[in-house]
Formats: sequence, C-alpha cells, structure tokens
Amino acid sequence: MAHTPPPAKNTASEAFERLLEVLNTLRIECPWDKKQTMESLRHLTIEELYELTDAILEKDYEEIKKELGDIMMHLVFYARIAAEDNRFNIVDVLNAVCDKLIIRHPHIYSDTEVKDDEDVKQNWEAIKLKEGNKSVLQGVPQSLPALVKAYRIQDKVRGVGFDWEDKTEVWNKVEEELAEFKAEFDLKNGTINAEKAEDEFGDLLFSLINYARHIGINPENALEKTNKKFIHRFTYLETQAAKNGQVLKDMTLEEMDVYWNEAKKLK
Repeated sequence: MAHTPPPAKNTASEAFERLLEVLNTLRIECPWDKKQTMESLRHLTIEELYELTDAILEKDYEEIKKELGDIMMHLVFYARIAAEDNRFNIVDVLNAVCDKLIIRHPHIYSDTEVKDDEDVKQNWEAIKLKEGNKSVLQGVPQSLPALVKAYRIQDKVRGVGFDWEDKTEVWNKVEEELAEFKAEFDLKNGTINAEKAEDEFGDLLFSLINYARHIGINPENALEKTNKKFIHRFTYLETQAAKNGQVLKDMTLEEMDVYWNEAKKLK
C-alpha cells in the first residue's frame, strides 16, 4: 500500500517533524532502511561529510544544501535506531546539545564576562575539564586524519594558554625544524637517515600547521585547494597530450611542462 508523502512545510520545526515522519515510515516499510545499524551507517556518514566539505570548498551552495540534508537525515537515523533499543531518542539528543551549549556559554546565559573569542575558547576548555574530562586533548578523535588532528591539538592547547603569542616565534620554530630535517640527509652523497628524517619531517609539518593557524589559514583547506588545483592542471596535461597523440610515459618532463604551463594560465 502506497503512503501519501507528507507535504513540504514552511517552518523549521514543521520541516523537522516532516523528516522524522518520513524516516520513521522508511524504517518500518523499506527493506534497506530496516536493515541498517549504526555500524552500517557509519561509513556512509563519513562519505557524506566529505561530500559536504567538497561542496564547501567549491562554494556550491545548492550542493551544500543537499549534503546538509543528507547528514541531518543520518543524525535522525542514528537517534531512531537508539530509540528502538531504549538508549535515547531525538528529543534527548536535541535537549542534550542545548544544555551543553548553555552551560559552555556562561557569558551569554550567566554573568561571566569575556573580552573576545579567545576568552570564550578558554572558558569552553575550562568548563569541559570541570565536567570530567581528564585532558584538554580528550576531545580530539583518534581517527582524525593526521593534518586535521595536528590543527585541532594546537587549537585545543591554545584554549588553556599553551601557545606562542608572537607568530614570529612560530616562524622561527618552522626554520629550526627545517634545519633539523635537512641535517638528516646529504644531498651531495645521496645518504639519508630515514627513520630520523621521518621524525624531523613530522616536526616540520607540525610547526608549519601551527604557523598557518597563527596567520588564520586552515591548513586542511589550503592543502585540499592545492590538491584540486594540481588535479585540474594534470588533467589538462593528459587531455592535451592525448589530443596530440602523445603518451605521457613516452614524453619528457620538458614536453609535459609545456601543457602544465598552459594549464596554469587557465582559471
């Protein structure tokens, strides 16, 4: 028996109720939706988050809207599964996050005074420790990609005052780490202490990420933009070479550079 689709709504609360209604119907009636568990949804949620970040970097607002909807659907789905096991429901989820935001914003919902956003972040971390967190770094997920994790670690410890105030000192650290990295290999003789060089390279990356943070650059976004730029230029190189009957593995680097430099002039 076909169900009558609930019509679009005009308010946020009514639209959210519409999503709950649709998802509850699917959970009962759809063979695929009925089979899903938190574990089976997990990798799909991760994929949706990456699709959202791609859309954000592309400034594709229509795609951002779509991906936000997909992620919201996943969140509601998790809550529905938990409710079936009598763990919690969507109302508990929404109230819990509201309670957390109220508690962690005493400058809005109490009489705490702050000067700027740095004070807000410091208060946030101090409150989390009072709530039972044993470490400021406890909230950094272990499974984060290394670059993102480094950025979050640095941002977290800044929240309790463990950071340089002068970005010149941070840049000095970058140069210090670069020198230590270079000291682990001999370009003239081609020798390298691989294990030590890897350690020093990690230190160098960490310090570069730290400097980026100090000058207001998100290193993950910056690197992804460079990835996309490289892909665009290399794809152009491949396309132009194929048009001219050339095979990349048979071309010299100088020949490839002709197309690469053409690509650099394109937007």
